Amino acid sequence: MTPLISANQLEEIINSGENVLLCDCRFDLADPAAGKKAYEENHIPGAIYVDLDTDLSSEKTGKNGRHPLPSPEAWAQTKSRLGIDPNTLVVAYDQQGSMFASRLWWMLKATGHAKVQVLDGGLDAWNGPMGSIPRKPTPTAQAIKPMPYVGLVLASEVEANLEHQKKLVIDARANDRFHGQNETMDPVGGHIPGAINHFFKQNLSATLFKSPEQLFNHFLALLGPRKASEVIHQCGSGVTACHNLLAMEIAGLKGSQLYAGSWSEWCSNPARPIEI
Repeated sequence: MTPLISANQLEEIINSGENVLLCDCRFDLADPAAGKKAYEENHIPGAIYVDLDTDLSSEKTGKNGRHPLPSPEAWAQTKSRLGIDPNTLVVAYDQQGSMFASRLWWMLKATGHAKVQVLDGGLDAWNGPMGSIPRKPTPTAQAIKPMPYVGLVLASEVEANLEHQKKLVIDARANDRFHGQNETMDPVGGHIPGAINHFFKQNLSATLFKSPEQLFNHFLALLGPRKASEVIHQCGSGVTACHNLLAMEIAGLKGSQLYAGSWSEWCSNPARPIEI
């Protein structure tokens, strides 16, 4: 299954009556309530709302980043509550360049859910009808089996990589934050030593993803002789890093990994080195 679906393809699936679960992932890091409010005002009919803070993250400890991943057990329970069984086709969308939809895409793919796609262009590309009646999720009939996150990298592994740098760390944040400038999200500015910067918005042309060929050529230039499996993606809190993972998947470069704790976890430990 291709990682992206166009608005026209999605409308055809909906009109055909095929079972599809639409997940509205709109969110605002500066105003966490804004995404759900926008969903309640209008959304693609039949969509449920999936919240970054409450559905796609676990509790923060001050040491595990701003959007720590739920445990496999907690994520399985959330999938069950949202009605995502193994046979459900899930289509995720947002209105922020697919950054939050990409997080849901990665969390599902990493735990073995094959039938998941991101709406290319998000809500801005949708020309079909809109609705304002919220849909409550229908829980799955059976409990979902917990599965480990495949491709998840822990802080200890990133630390171990500092010395030999066998894996390339790609930071998805904006260039100024990568260089420790204009840092407003985290208490410390800078980046993981040895990391390179690829701002996630470079994957887009307006709101749509660039072509697979364009993305392939761009990432190939970044990777050099390295394989996709030798890449670790990170960002501020493990959200926009998923956008780069998705972009590489679109390009046919599969197997890269995610450091979900990302900079917000990394910089919480003053013993870890930083670069400016």
